[in-house]
Parts: sequence; C-alpha cells; structure tokens
Amino acid sequence: MFSKPKITEPTPTTDKTKTYNPPPSSGSGDGAPAAPTYPAKPKPSPSLLSNDLTIKGNVITSGDIQIEGTIEGDVRAHLLTVGESATIKGEISADDVVVNGHVVGRLRGLKVRLTATARVEGDIVHKTIAIESGAHFEGSVQRNEDPLGDSRSQAPAASRPVRAEARDTPPPTGSTKPEAAASTNSEGAKAN
Repeated sequence: MFSKPKITEPTPTTDKTKTYNPPPSSGSGDGAPAAPTYPAKPKPSPSLLSNDLTIKGNVITSGDIQIEGTIEGDVRAHLLTVGESATIKGEISADDVVVNGHVVGRLRGLKVRLTATARVEGDIVHKTIAIESGAHFEGSVQRNEDPLGDSRSQAPAASRPVRAEARDTPPPTGSTKPEAAASTNSEGAKAN
C-alpha cells in the first residue's frame, strides 16, 4: 500500500568552469537583467608626511592623513593624526583629530583627542573631546554641534579681520559723515 519514495542521488559534475549568474531583476518590469553589483572599493591607506618634510602652505584632503613633519599652513582632512615629531602652525579642521605632537593654532573637529604627548597652543572647537593626562594645552575649549561649520560665520564680530586704508589727511572736524567719526590708529589708518 505505501511505497518508499525513490531517492535520486545528485551526480557530480565534471565541468570545472564557473559562470557568472547576475542577481535577479529588481522588478523594473522591462525584462532587462539588473546591473551587476561590484564590491565596494577598499578604503585607501592614509597619506603619510614623514618627519623630514616641511610644507609651507595649506594641506587639503578628503581622506586620512598622518603628519610627522612640519606644516606652516592650514590642514583639512577626514581623519588627521598629528605624530609625536610633528609641528603644525595653522588651523586644523577634520572630522577626527588625534594629536600626539605640537599644534599652534585653532583646532576644529567632531572628535578631538589629545594624547599624553600632545602640546596644543590654541582654541579647540569640538563636538566630543578627550584629553589624556600629561597633555599640554593652552587655550579655550568650546563645544559645538557643528564645529566644522564656516569659521567666519561663527566668529564674533570683534575678532573678524578689519580692513584698513591709509589716508593722507585726517578727516575734517565737525563733519557729520559716519566715516569722520571712525577712529584712526597712530599711523592714520581708518578702520572700516
């Protein structure tokens, strides 16, 4: 009455070639197969500026950078590591900043970490900060939800640069013009 079902064993294939089977269509309805997906590009290794390198000018990258040398200028990066032998004189702006060396200037970062060997002389604007015991820091610390925002829009009016122009003669006395009331410095330059 009941019979056992017949079990068929799979037979091994002798064909050693592999074929590419694209993923099934995403349902676009046009009958065309979906485009093949490729693995993401591997993350590039960080750029390294060695300790015998001196740069006078700005350094800008959208990637990661490790600095061991000297930079006299601003540095912008995604992840910035300031090595123990490094010196940066200028403004730093990066998503993540790890300072092991010497920085002279403003530092802006979402995540800022000063290690025990860090020496920072300047203000720090951050979202999160960690300062290890032994780090040397002179300046102010300010928490900001968007520390990488335009620095000019966040600077108070008093700290913005003032343009001056030289004048040959002092402004006339008794004038009601606003520029006549502007103060002059000892060299006769008027602040705008």
